[in-house]
Amino acid sequence: MTTTADPAATVDAAALAQSARSNLWMHFTRHSAYDTTDVPVIVRGEGAYIWDARGKRYLDGLAGLFAVQVGHGREELAEAAARQTKQLAYFPLWGHAHPSAIELAERLAAASPGDLNRVFFTVSGGESVETAWKLAKQYFKLVGKPTKHKVISRALAYHGTSQGALSITGIPGAKADFEPLVPSTMRVPNTNFYRATEHADDYAAYGRWAADQIEQAIEFEGADTVAAVFLEPVQNTGGCFVPPPGYFERVREICDKHDVLLVSDEVICAFGRVGYDFAAKRYGYQPDIITTAKGLTSGYAPLGAVLASERLMDPFTRGATTFMHGSTYGGHPVSCAVALANLDLMEREDLYGHVLANESAFRSTLDKLTDLPIVGDVRGAGFFYGIELVKDKATKETFSAAESERVLRGFLSDALFEAGLYCRADDRAEPVVQLSPPLICDQHQFDEMEQILRDTLTQAWKLL
Repeated sequence: MTTTADPAATVDAAALAQSARSNLWMHFTRHSAYDTTDVPVIVRGEGAYIWDARGKRYLDGLAGLFAVQVGHGREELAEAAARQTKQLAYFPLWGHAHPSAIELAERLAAASPGDLNRVFFTVSGGESVETAWKLAKQYFKLVGKPTKHKVISRALAYHGTSQGALSITGIPGAKADFEPLVPSTMRVPNTNFYRATEHADDYAAYGRWAADQIEQAIEFEGADTVAAVFLEPVQNTGGCFVPPPGYFERVREICDKHDVLLVSDEVICAFGRVGYDFAAKRYGYQPDIITTAKGLTSGYAPLGAVLASERLMDPFTRGATTFMHGSTYGGHPVSCAVALANLDLMEREDLYGHVLANESAFRSTLDKLTDLPIVGDVRGAGFFYGIELVKDKATKETFSAAESERVLRGFLSDALFEAGLYCRADDRAEPVVQLSPPLICDQHQFDEMEQILRDTLTQAWKLL
């Protein structure tokens, strides 16, 4: 393991940390954690690594936030932004268009599965989810089914923080402080086979059972009231729940039977995270809508997109009908130019192929950790894995709230970072460590992650 200092680091680390403590309201942050310690300040990135203000190097095991597919410091993306800024820095898509949005929409439509030919640009993943729900509700009103407005999603699934997207989110702790939220959402079981309570000895049967719970929810609510099902191809929260064989095929059948839209929330999973431009292709299903963001620009500029089928667009093409939705920066010219350069780069370097060629090596390297008593399960796909932590491997007993506070928040998160690995130790469901490195990583980085995790998890076990 190395945590090489950056000789170019000349910033005043202490002053930056103090300024952050005094003025910056950080996202999803327990600010009292920095009463007696400095806020980590990241100042530079190159390849799979980032450096803090003190010059210490870390392996970026989370690609920023599941986003930096091509790695840090790619000058051609900065140059694409500069060129576009000089030509046209900004213009909205409100009744007008600009070349970079037109070209990007055409490119995404051509790559999408089926006839998802209509591209609505947003600024973020949560805004994409919000847009998809509004689209679904208005679409059904336009086709004479105005009572179809409800949404089904899975337990623990994260879909965003705005009021609508948060309502679809299935994490109770993320919602409690903001209730009442938008009504008409309900949850079904996710696909965490490690903790299956039904068909725990048959993966395919478990998948069929989990999918059938969606139909039961639709029938319970009334098919004439349900507009859409929102599903991540690989569910993030809880630790990378992969769909069992036949799961999405069965969900597609259910949605077709009840005239319910299938929304594939690929904010994390698209653009190479699981080895394909769109994860629906990997798992062999046809969505009605795909929501995206993050990897579309590799995080170099804020941009999201909603890809919708022609049938959803059709009623909006007649008469005075208008989708009364949009934002100031959705489809920003600079962000679209960066996205185009990012897609060019991923294609030229065959990063999707690189992920598929190396996912087995990544998985087998992480699987070595299963010899540790604290590691219960390793699961995921592509360059997207979760490691579930347990107190007892035989019984799968999880941490108590006090143990999670002491081991995850009180030790593991900081210890991994101090050891040189930026990743996520998460207990919004069962305690997990999540890994989602840049798509350029290879065995060198896999081994580095495994060694840091091994050393740190060994120490964490002693605290239980």
